[in-house]
Amino acid sequence: MPLPTAALPAELPTAAAVPRWRTDLAIAAAGLVALLLWDASGWDLALVRLFGNGHGFAWREHWLTSGVLHRGGYWLSVLLFVWLLLSCWGPWRARMLAPRQRALWFASTAVCLALIPLLKQASATSCPWSLAEFGGAAHYVSHWRFGVADGGSGHCFPSGHASGALAFMSAWFAWRDVRPLRARAMLASVLVLGSVFGLAQMMRGAHYASHTLWTAWICWTVCAALHHAAFGPRIGLRASLKKAPAADRPDAAR
Repeated sequence: MPLPTAALPAELPTAAAVPRWRTDLAIAAAGLVALLLWDASGWDLALVRLFGNGHGFAWREHWLTSGVLHRGGYWLSVLLFVWLLLSCWGPWRARMLAPRQRALWFASTAVCLALIPLLKQASATSCPWSLAEFGGAAHYVSHWRFGVADGGSGHCFPSGHASGALAFMSAWFAWRDVRPLRARAMLASVLVLGSVFGLAQMMRGAHYASHTLWTAWICWTVCAALHHAAFGPRIGLRASLKKAPAADRPDAAR
């Protein structure tokens, strides 16, 4: 049975109000300004000093931060990726999303999960536990001083572990026009989990707070850019349903 016309708004919410791309761009721009101010504040070192001293970081090998939140968090990220695969393809796919939307949901997540480790490999920034004041040999150098070695092993910026959660903010862009409440719940869950991962790594001396914040900004910006590049600035529920084949529409028999 076709979806009744009355069930859909005459105009897309995103077209009647501020276009989605403007809101997403404003969030990215505000986040960038906040991050630059954070980097200029010097609070990264102040925060890690709460957890480390000349003997290192007491939480580095702790069962909670190292065992549960780091190693366990890695496997939770793997399970989330499996859930994403099942949600995009196969008999358990999310039928309320058009195939193109599901493909973009998966692709955005995969790009974020691949991009953050690549940026880490190119970074000369060392982890806090490598600094001389925490028992290592490196000295603090801002991650903005490209190509300047700090005497440590480098390859620590941005946070790869946090990306195991924050890459899944792609769900917000996939679901916000179809199931707004579900999209908000997914986004909130991802942000909370990413913050927990980031805090655990900071307590261990593995990352500064800014490393997690930059990971969140990169994931948001990548997901928003891919979404608008694929669908345009005013894609919404009506357009999604028009493009979806009958078997993938919400009213289709299950």
